[in-house]
Amino acid sequence: MHTSEKEAEIIDCIVIGAGYSGLAAALRLSQEGRRVKIIESTEDIGGLAGTFEFSDGVRVERFYHHWFRSDTYILELINELGLGSSVMWVPSKTGSFLNKQIWKLSTPLDLLRFKELSLLDRFRLGLGVLYARTIRDHRKIESLTIREWLEPVVGRRAFDVVWEPLISHKFGSWGDSVSAAWMWKKLILRAGSRKSGGHELLAYFSGGFSAVSKALRGAIEAQGSSINLGESVHKVSQTPAGLVKVETDAGIYIARAVIIATPHPVSQRLLAVKPVEAELEGGGSIPHLANMCLVLRLDRSLSDTYWLNVNDPGFPFVGVIEHTNLDPSSSYADSHIVYLSRYLDTQDPVWSNSDREFHDYCLPHLERMFPTFDKGWILEWRVWRARYAQPVTTVNYSASQPGYRTEFRNVFTVNMAQIYPEDRGTNYAVRGGFEVAQEAKQYLASLAS
Repeated sequence: MHTSEKEAEIIDCIVIGAGYSGLAAALRLSQEGRRVKIIESTEDIGGLAGTFEFSDGVRVERFYHHWFRSDTYILELINELGLGSSVMWVPSKTGSFLNKQIWKLSTPLDLLRFKELSLLDRFRLGLGVLYARTIRDHRKIESLTIREWLEPVVGRRAFDVVWEPLISHKFGSWGDSVSAAWMWKKLILRAGSRKSGGHELLAYFSGGFSAVSKALRGAIEAQGSSINLGESVHKVSQTPAGLVKVETDAGIYIARAVIIATPHPVSQRLLAVKPVEAELEGGGSIPHLANMCLVLRLDRSLSDTYWLNVNDPGFPFVGVIEHTNLDPSSSYADSHIVYLSRYLDTQDPVWSNSDREFHDYCLPHLERMFPTFDKGWILEWRVWRARYAQPVTTVNYSASQPGYRTEFRNVFTVNMAQIYPEDRGTNYAVRGGFEVAQEAKQYLASLAS
């Protein structure tokens, strides 16, 4: 039975979405003595950092994750939860698959050996990273596309060989519209994660993200707040008294404030009551790409490379991420975890593939990359999908970048579309959660004044 507005208990703040932004916001508000209720449509917390179990109970993330040295928000939160000793820092190996060959690209020496480019082009390619570090304000370059900004620095040949295939694989038809600021931030993050010898140092949590999510949930509930799983929100609106009505498939809640911690198109639907199917792919002026991710559990390793970009055309995935080259296979019952990731528009016919069809589509291409690979190596596999996995930050994006506030003074939003020029990740999700919680905190405090 649905609860009527008059019968509903007034909650300090409802958070819609139990990804890391929603969890971080709920934690901070709960610590301020506010009663918070999180409503999550799925049966798990963590959002895009959510996990799943294989048949024997081995647990792993649905989508690949790691942290950079600059990811201070999530790392400080982990310390706050008393889990800092479980953060592992691992030298990682990266590379590119180009012209039927795997090229290691982890160190300056690897770059010198990259014979797909002339010596001059290799030098200019390395110069591009150094050049990026001289830029302090992304707004100076956000009116340029990635090609317009980077090609004059690294040269056309280097751009076409190294960068253009990756941009095209990730953004598809949007590739020529993405702001240079997005690539600039990527280069800055990569450069900042390298040690003096050139090796990239990445972090992962021993025990996986499920352990972090569990600790976050425990900290929230210890403050008297709650999490409702498997409950979908249909509409967010104002009451005549200026409170917020949240309508779900389980009933009606009334709150003094609401934080919508969902992808931007979903938050717009909840506020405007438009069905998702009727929206533009970006939910208005902000396009979003989907992601399909094939997770393979193998009985042996493909290579010693953690992150392998796919530069050759015609592949159904943009990268091969061998997770167990970051977190050892001993954490997964001595099996090896590999992610094959594809970004795409939901109008792409591949989005309609069944899990088996996508699996069968990917495997012949994996065999092209690793000729010794055999399907018999596969112990188990899963396919995961995210409809709103990547906002497309087009040129001059800051002009349309959404903020935390909405047309309602007691409704706030937090999502990936707001973190520009940074890219998606749990670190910026936590930062956004903390910042939107501050906005809600100030509003709630104003009610008592």
